[in-house]
Amino acid sequence: MNRGPIKAVFFDIGETLINEGEIYGRWADWLGVPRHTFLAKLGAVLATGGTHMDLLEYFRPGFDLEKEERLRAAAGIPAGFGPQDLYPDARDCLAALRAQGLYVGVAGNQPVRAAEQFAALGLEADVVGISDVWGLSKPDRRFFARCAAECGLPPEEILYVGDRIDNDVRPALAFGMQAAFLRRGPWGHIQHDEQALRGCTFVLDDLAVLPELVARHNAA
Repeated sequence: MNRGPIKAVFFDIGETLINEGEIYGRWADWLGVPRHTFLAKLGAVLATGGTHMDLLEYFRPGFDLEKEERLRAAAGIPAGFGPQDLYPDARDCLAALRAQGLYVGVAGNQPVRAAEQFAALGLEADVVGISDVWGLSKPDRRFFARCAAECGLPPEEILYVGDRIDNDVRPALAFGMQAAFLRRGPWGHIQHDEQALRGCTFVLDDLAVLPELVARHNAA
């Protein structure tokens, strides 16, 4: 198991840097479902291996995401995220890692519009990868290969940070990267895999501690 020096850190977006609670809340409002009911069902769906699309389909059979997003836009209901959705530990974490001389990347499964929304946050990052812009989505191995190509480093010198074991930890480790599992958000609290966690360089409850952990790791 590789635990060598870390020269680049890549971050997932949803529930790693961006709190998606309000995003789900707006979908609940749009579908006419109480927010607490919507989130309770989300937990149940994730616990059985389902996805957010299964959740939307449950409350509106035949759910068409593109159609519903067009209708929401016409109704003036925002989609995606903004500065208010940024986790409070995200900005300082990225800045502190860059101050250590590390390459900092952001790469996650997001729609094309997220590129502009993320740029508006003004975070310190060397590259921002959006799956629908790249044409590659996690857990595809090629997504992680694209991250490595962007920073020009071998996988073993890259740490990928995410809140999902299935989309972040397992595929990053399989590609040869180091991984940090962040226990927050629905997936971070529901998904569990002891073997995958043992393979992680770090298991985190927040991002505030990460710069110091990386610094200690590299010093050792």
